[in-house]
This record gives sequence, structure tokens and C-alpha cells, in this order.
Amino acid sequence: MARDNSTAAAPVKKQRWYHQLWQVFQMTRKSDPAITWILLGIIVVIIALGVGAGLLFGSVVFWVLLSIPFAALVAMFVLSRRVEKAAFAQIEGQTGATLSALRSIRRGWTFPEEPAAFDPKTRDLVFRGVGRPGVVLVGEGPAPRINKLLEAERKRTARIVGGAPIILLQMGDGEGQIPLRKIPRSVQKLRNKLTKAEVAEVNKRLTALGGVKLPMPKGVDPNRARPDRKGTRGR
Repeated sequence: MARDNSTAAAPVKKQRWYHQLWQVFQMTRKSDPAITWILLGIIVVIIALGVGAGLLFGSVVFWVLLSIPFAALVAMFVLSRRVEKAAFAQIEGQTGATLSALRSIRRGWTFPEEPAAFDPKTRDLVFRGVGRPGVVLVGEGPAPRINKLLEAERKRTARIVGGAPIILLQMGDGEGQIPLRKIPRSVQKLRNKLTKAEVAEVNKRLTALGGVKLPMPKGVDPNRARPDRKGTRGR
């Protein structure tokens, strides 16, 4: 019988949730050194309140045991918000950072990897997304320069999508612009105006329109940088 000398590839070991949580914490601490003391302070204060409630109601052990998971839950929530802020801080200022922020929206929107428009001279960009509110065009560049690129893309898009609503937004720190970290929430607040079938049709037309090739910025994806909320329960 012929002997098989080939060696099977070793299975990839799945990373434990606490390892992921520690990596996220370490990443956040680099840009937000105060996070350690903030989390410790939250835990100490909540447990202290549990001790106080226990002394007041005559059951210290019960209230302390009750306060520990609550303290962990609050600390996880605060860490999650700080992680998101740190992740945006890492990619802010890079070309294409707007797309990273937009793609952190979990559902309801489709954002292609390629920008809809790009000015090679100024490095200004326009990203396009499709959702129930319609078509959103998000410009990345200083105002009012980005207005021209946005308006040109709006006219081009309108010829393709017919009467579908087109919303124009600008990412930036100038007047009338939206900071990077607030872009996802601003898009999610838009009101629905299209049916699911209409969204599919608009998305199909715009997919055929295509976009401009552009590399994604290096850094942490805000969507992937959040701590695993299942961590306190285990897997």
C-alpha cells in the first residue's frame, strides 16, 4: 500500500473571547490611556453601591453578588463606546475613511467598496449607498470644494435611478459637515421612502453604473473593533 507522505494542515485555533477582549482593550488604551481608570472606577463605584445597599437592607452578600455582573455590563458598555471612538480616531484623516465609517452600519444599507466619484487632483471623494431612504451620496473633502463633485455625481445618479430620493451629505469638520464618527448615525436617521423591491431595483441599476477603484485606508474597522458582548456570558 502506498504511504501518503502529505501532512494535513493543522486546524486554526479559535481565539477565545477574553483574548479578543484583551486585544481590543490594549488597542483602546494606546489612544485613550484613561480607559483603565475609568473602567476600574465604574466597577469600584457599582460594587460599593452594592455593599451600601446590602448594609441598608441587611443582605451584603446578595447585593454584592448582584452588583458584580451589573458592574461588568456597564464597564463593557463604556468600553464599547470608547473602542468605537478610538477606532474612528485611527482612520480619521486617511483617504477613504468615510467608507470605513459607512460600512460599519450593520444592516439596511449597501455601500460598494469603490467610491462613486474621485478627483485625483484634490483627492476628494464621493461614496454612494442605497437603502430604504433612497440613495445617499457622502462627500469627503473640504467645503465648499466638495459641493461641485457631489452635485456632479447627483446629476449622474439621477439619470440612472429615476425618481428615487438622493440625499447629499458631507463628512468633515467644516461648517455644515458631519464629523466622521457621526456619519453612520446620520445615515441611519434618514427616513424610509422606498419599498424593498424599489431598493433592489435601484441597487441593481447603480451596480451596473460601477465606481472608481480606490484602496481602503489602513486602520481598525469600527465595526470589527467593538468588544464581544457575549464575553460576559462565555461561548
